[in-house]
Amino acid sequence: MNIKPLADRVLVLPAPAEEKVGGIIIPDTAKEKPLRGKIIAAGNGTKDEQMVLKEGDIVLYGKYAGTEIELEGEKYLIMRQSDVLAILV
Repeated sequence: MNIKPLADRVLVLPAPAEEKVGGIIIPDTAKEKPLRGKIIAAGNGTKDEQMVLKEGDIVLYGKYAGTEIELEGEKYLIMRQSDVLAILV
């Protein structure tokens, strides 16, 4: 299935949460929500705001940013470009 975000929205694949910290295995309920991910698809922007993010960018985003969706068994976030805090270079 292909998905194309509209306007200033992006589709982000979150980085996996940490499984182990210093030899201690963390249960699913206590894992920190990842704040980093990879842009899978990006919209074209709006007439007022140009899209600066592109497919393949690794980004940082806010803890409660975006809406979680599931496509073909994989969990993604869809969010506005303004919810992205930085691009990792």
